[in-house]
Amino acid sequence: MIRVDGLTVRQPATGRTLLSGVSFEAGPGESVAIVGESGSGKSLTVRALLGLLPPGLEAGGEVHVAGRRVDDDPRALRRMRGGTVSLLMQDPFTLLNPLRRAGRQIADGLPRGADAAAEVPRLLAEVGLPADVAGKYPFQLSGGMRQRVGLAAALAAAPRVLVADEPTTALDATTQREVLALIRRVQHERDMTFLLITHDLRLAFSMCERVIVMYAGRVMEMAGAAELRREQRHPYTRALLAAEPPADRRLAVIPSVPGSVPAHDAVAGGCGFADRCGYAAPECRAGVPELRAEPGSGRLSACVRAAGLPAAPPPPPGVTAPARPAAESVLTVRDLRKTYPGAARPALGGVGLTVAPGEIVAVVGESGSGKTTLARCVTGLERPDSGSITLGGLDCSDYAAMDRRAVRLARRTAQMIFQDPYSTLNPARTVGATLKEALAAEGRPQDVGALLELVGLDPALARLRPANLSGGQRQRVAIARAVAGEPALLVCDEPVSALDVSVQAQILTLLAGLRERLSMGMLFITHDLAVVRQLADRLYVLRAGECVESGAVDAVLDAPAHPYTRELLASVPDGTGGWPH
Repeated sequence: MIRVDGLTVRQPATGRTLLSGVSFEAGPGESVAIVGESGSGKSLTVRALLGLLPPGLEAGGEVHVAGRRVDDDPRALRRMRGGTVSLLMQDPFTLLNPLRRAGRQIADGLPRGADAAAEVPRLLAEVGLPADVAGKYPFQLSGGMRQRVGLAAALAAAPRVLVADEPTTALDATTQREVLALIRRVQHERDMTFLLITHDLRLAFSMCERVIVMYAGRVMEMAGAAELRREQRHPYTRALLAAEPPADRRLAVIPSVPGSVPAHDAVAGGCGFADRCGYAAPECRAGVPELRAEPGSGRLSACVRAAGLPAAPPPPPGVTAPARPAAESVLTVRDLRKTYPGAARPALGGVGLTVAPGEIVAVVGESGSGKTTLARCVTGLERPDSGSITLGGLDCSDYAAMDRRAVRLARRTAQMIFQDPYSTLNPARTVGATLKEALAAEGRPQDVGALLELVGLDPALARLRPANLSGGQRQRVAIARAVAGEPALLVCDEPVSALDVSVQAQILTLLAGLRERLSMGMLFITHDLAVVRQLADRLYVLRAGECVESGAVDAVLDAPAHPYTRELLASVPDGTGGWPH
């Protein structure tokens, strides 16, 4: 169904090459994953495949879809999109037009002459939604429902190929599991070819039959999912898998891949991964390793040591979360309640928790459980209906009733790190200007360089704007801004969910180090139980605005008492072709 031969993407104006030598196939009904860090070329490959490259870029090589070459025929590409090939985008919150009802957006994808009144309810039923969703706007739907509507729209023209670009990154674990199970079921029922773009190798193993690993604009390894899970022949694949934190045990050190993905042109003379590779040898930089087939096998690898890569070390043993002495809480929340106008139930129905200095307390739950509302109430961005919030001995239950001096003190006590590093920072200001403002607001010396070094960044980045930074660098700048005044509490709302696994590991290590150096308490909002296991000391599980279970992280995750906690654990992909049930 898909055959790509020698795909190249260039920028003629600058002479840069962004992608080269990408070749792969996907047969009828087959599921194939393309995996790699941000900047590896995954999404660029799909854009070139579908003729959706940004202006100023041009593709070379050959692209065949359903037995027909389409790369040299723009009209064929346009006819193919939405019909033969359909695309499911990443973010359910920007996937749909906010001004149009869901049914209208699904109907737009139907073939000319189709009966929308009959087809839209049928498509909604196929993706597990009631017919009345057709009359609702996107803002009236949850993230999982929006993604299901997007899938229904992608299926409207009965495509033979479905391309999904990070389709569940922004979703909580249980919703992710439901959406992926739905995609897999629909793919099998319709016998569609499925192309998944993801940075999560375990997810690729659970969803797909074959996996293509990309790095710096090239294919590094290609093999069956089961083969690749058992043994990785390229050091990059091994490093990528090691950087994914396990949910079943805590590690003494979170593995990460040092540095970041280089531009394709910067490593054109050798192996692109050599500078980050623990197995690098002089021959790795002497020329670009060819993607070679292993004798007697269908797997390919672009490593000069593919046949003799040392065996992977055994998984490190788990360690127990260190016990921390009891201390007076920097944050105390008691019986917090909040109901939004028009809501059928409270967002918070009597939640209480504590965070001590130097302690990391995680709050987990699916979308709608009340996690973010809790964080926003603690930082004064929402006003609770009742209950109490005490920050460093200061009553912060109602910021509107506090005098200006008390509000300033509360802001210095607690700072927030938001989820999306791409919208957190002012795009018009340099990093240095943003951090100088944060330091000035706290009355601290305006040593931007020292602040950047604290979060592991080169002080030279101060003169750049956010658009010139990677996602991981932006999130480090956001963390630097939050810790500029050395607050007693950091409120972290999904700070690593938008990052690929290697950058996620770096940020988690950074947060753990800041906790030790600055003795800050952290309220860590997340849906990722693997992250909780590695970072947190204690855990609160929220469901529908209520706390259903709490305790030490190891105790709760090793022996969950509540069925909902067990359901969250069951939603973590295990990389063996399914989810542990």
